[in-house]
Amino acid sequence: MRNEAYENSVFYKMKTKAFHDARISRKNFVVGQKVLFYHSKLKLFPGKLRSRWLGPFVITKIFAHGAVDIQSLETNKTFKVNGHQLKEYHEGFQKDHIETVALKNPNL
Repeated sequence: MRNEAYENSVFYKMKTKAFHDARISRKNFVVGQKVLFYHSKLKLFPGKLRSRWLGPFVITKIFAHGAVDIQSLETNKTFKVNGHQLKEYHEGFQKDHIETVALKNPNL
């Protein structure tokens, strides 16, 4: 009876791990890419609406075990962080790329 319960718990754990691993999104970064850094210890100004994402930073080196070297664009300091604390930085539209379309007035 105990052996059967143990086998069932092992089977349940394997299924749960497979389900969890299938839902994890893999982040693929390249050297030179701009990223944002999640600063979890930022508690100087507590507030619900304050963003904890800092940046943008530029990736300078990627290690095999998941660590990433990033460089600040403002201070040019380089430091090593965990890859899970990064997300891709999407730059906004530039004014040069905005296209205007003239609309005609309808005849009523």
